[in-house]
Amino acid sequence: MKYLLIEDNPELAHAVMTRMKIDGHIIDHADKIEDAIAFSETGEYDLILLDIMLPDGDGRDFLRRHRAGKRDTPVIVLTARSQVSDRISMLDLGADDYVTKPFDHAELQARCRAVLRRNAGAAQTVMQMGDVAFDPVAGLLTVQGREVTLRNKELRLLEILMNAPGQIFPKQKLVDRLFSYDDDVSENAIEVYVARLRKHLGGSQVSITTHRGLGYRLDHG
Repeated sequence: MKYLLIEDNPELAHAVMTRMKIDGHIIDHADKIEDAIAFSETGEYDLILLDIMLPDGDGRDFLRRHRAGKRDTPVIVLTARSQVSDRISMLDLGADDYVTKPFDHAELQARCRAVLRRNAGAAQTVMQMGDVAFDPVAGLLTVQGREVTLRNKELRLLEILMNAPGQIFPKQKLVDRLFSYDDDVSENAIEVYVARLRKHLGGSQVSITTHRGLGYRLDHG
């Protein structure tokens, strides 16, 4: 998954980013609203973690703008405010959930998973296509009954494709989803990961089709 973290506390931001990366996620970081808007309007994210008190304004202003722009990326608010009225106001503005500071990373991860499941409209994490089963939370791929070990980027690429079977993903869009702005990578990296996934899926009912000049699509059958 690719997250956007909007947090001005450098120690907390570093701690969250470190743990998220260990868990296999890609994460961009903005420490003020101006940068957060630039990230959110030019990149694609699966989830946004939003602090409220920022040096150039209130995080709720970002949330209002985000929802007014018809963007449905789920948002979890990171807040030190414990009043029920404050939490209700953030939910009313369009937040999907909130975590009260200080928080345990395990709780944050659990809330992230719950919000992403709700956003996908699924109560279960396992994706099934023919003789292929994939659990992105557990990082487990099963092909024709055998378990396959995936590297992190392979796992995240398969997750993107399986969330939208039949949709063509341009290489640049996949680069944006798999890497942060700080990563210096080319579209050739996508070709490498696609080739690896094809080997893992070989002989199954699921395949990755190349559409020349357009991108890649996951097909069943």
